[in-house]
Amino acid sequence: MLLTKKKQLIIKKHQVHKTDTGSPEIQIAVLSEKIKELTNHLKKHKKDNHSRKGLLQMVADRRTLLNYLSKKDDKRYKSLIKKLNLKK
Repeated sequence: MLLTKKKQLIIKKHQVHKTDTGSPEIQIAVLSEKIKELTNHLKKHKKDNHSRKGLLQMVADRRTLLNYLSKKDDKRYKSLIKKLNLKK
């Protein structure tokens, strides 16, 4: 589970403008952090299938947001991929 302070740091790091809290960049960054945490959880608890299903849904949501961003603004998409160290 993502702590509030950690989430606020992610939002500040990826904001497009000062009052931005819901841009695709922020949503993708928050999802990426949740995916990392859940992946570590599943390495310890291999039989936790409910969390595994949630992880797959998060990955699908992130992929949908990435596709949206690439169609809307390719420059922002490429910079976000580089910033988050994601592969195409």
